[in-house]
Amino acid sequence: MNDEKKLTPTPHIGAEKGEIAKTVIMAGDPLRAKLMAERFLENPVQFNNVRAMLGFTGTYQGKPVSVMGHGMGIPSIGIYSYELFNFYDVDTIVRVGSAGSIHHDLQLGDLCLAMGACTDSNYGAQYELPGTFAPIADFGLLRKAADACDRLGYHYKVGNVMSSDVFYKENAHTDRWMKMGVLSVEMEATALYMNAARAGKHALAILTISDNILTGEAMTAEQRQKTFTNMMDVAFSLI
Repeated sequence: MNDEKKLTPTPHIGAEKGEIAKTVIMAGDPLRAKLMAERFLENPVQFNNVRAMLGFTGTYQGKPVSVMGHGMGIPSIGIYSYELFNFYDVDTIVRVGSAGSIHHDLQLGDLCLAMGACTDSNYGAQYELPGTFAPIADFGLLRKAADACDRLGYHYKVGNVMSSDVFYKENAHTDRWMKMGVLSVEMEATALYMNAARAGKHALAILTISDNILTGEAMTAEQRQKTFTNMMDVAFSLI
């Protein structure tokens, strides 16, 4: 995308400059963003409904913060996080989302803090780097999130996740990622971390284990939408 003219509203976000806070907490499901606005924000005001990707700005303990959906997959979060970082001067994006565990010590409801994000996506090719880029979280956010988990008593692990381009895979090769110490599989962190790195901004993915790929256990869609509150507690503790 040509970013010579940084005009707002953008093709995907209907807000004007100044209507979105410097810190945005994002969820794949826009209804989860609405839930966060209702649960955590004081005086939330909706700033986006383009493509039904809900976004709200309010305050949390007196500090401005926005919440917004980002959709499913690397292309979708790639668009929204790019526009937020580059067109709306957002400094920090924290993704709260779901992941499938491929680690024996991560069970349903546990949290996974994505220190790094492996991928099978070609998203990084656009930068034409002379090698393979390793997308990583902002360490300051990561350390605060781990401290918050300890303080709140939430079971969690910190490490690499796998951001996959495909949900229904012919050959997932999960065992190969497990051998490399990868904790869980999700679909967005790589693009978020790459966009943050390129823009000189800050990002972190906080994930709730909704599926256990090793055992076949899984939460229901209703549970995913309404009960992923522990990761939200951690995300808002970073404000």
